[in-house]
Amino acid sequence: MQNRIVIICGPTAAGKTQVGLELAHRFNGEILSADSQQVWCGFDIGTAKANLTSRSSVSHHLIDVADPDERFDAARYVVLADAAIAAIHFRGRPVFVVGGTGMYIRMLVHGLCQAPPRDPDFRGELEAKIEKGGLHGLWERLGQIDPDSARTIHPNDRTRIIRALEIHHLTGHPASNLRRGHRFRSKRYEALKIGLNVDRGELYRRIDDRVDQMMKEGLLDEVRGLLARYDQSCQPFAGVGYRELASHINGRLGLKEAVGLTKRNSRHLAKRQLTWFRADPEVLWFEPWQVGEIAKHIEEFLRN
Repeated sequence: MQNRIVIICGPTAAGKTQVGLELAHRFNGEILSADSQQVWCGFDIGTAKANLTSRSSVSHHLIDVADPDERFDAARYVVLADAAIAAIHFRGRPVFVVGGTGMYIRMLVHGLCQAPPRDPDFRGELEAKIEKGGLHGLWERLGQIDPDSARTIHPNDRTRIIRALEIHHLTGHPASNLRRGHRFRSKRYEALKIGLNVDRGELYRRIDDRVDQMMKEGLLDEVRGLLARYDQSCQPFAGVGYRELASHINGRLGLKEAVGLTKRNSRHLAKRQLTWFRADPEVLWFEPWQVGEIAKHIEEFLRN
């Protein structure tokens, strides 16, 4: 079992949390989150964190590990994840990596990309262009020079758009080329990758229902409280649900429009996640209800 991890991945609202819990219970394992939004303290309802009852029945790791006014990236994730995996294996338990942030999962399995360092001057030029003309123009520019990256990066994802343009500026090659080369590097962990597949119509219904449930649970009040403590420029406010409701609270959107955009942008996120994971030939796809079949694969993987 040493150096082996089981990965449960797929689009948002596909049922990863519940399937991960069932499998962790069945195999006496522990869960390592691979969700870039669940690392933030206080960002709870909109990131669909497992509830406290679930987290007390199965140990969870890499949830609530960063303050909202910090920076958090894949490099820090890998350092924390490695430490958690080592501790779980020391206890003789299997590791279930559960989440939909494909970059975190890839970096965990294959290591960090050998990307060029930051270029402060070039970043300053891009920031000035954003201040003058908005972010969408840079995203369109990215689509011209690196369409593969543009398809997987949200038009409002300032951090990743700037980084992708910066890599192209420094190397003369698209950032997507760097990722493709990185995919074939030697592995840091032996991983069984399980993808959860849900019919597109059913997935969108789940997304809409989940957003409605989050609103009932007090997501708007959560965002209002966070804005009272932190500046909206903080990294986690770029997350789906938080940026839309922050715009409502700041008077730029009506509540109905903000909720509608949250549903729409969640669907777009799901599409990007599916594009990412379907490009990985190692992912074995199952319906969320096929826990028994998934368990057979895991049992064989952990035994060999």
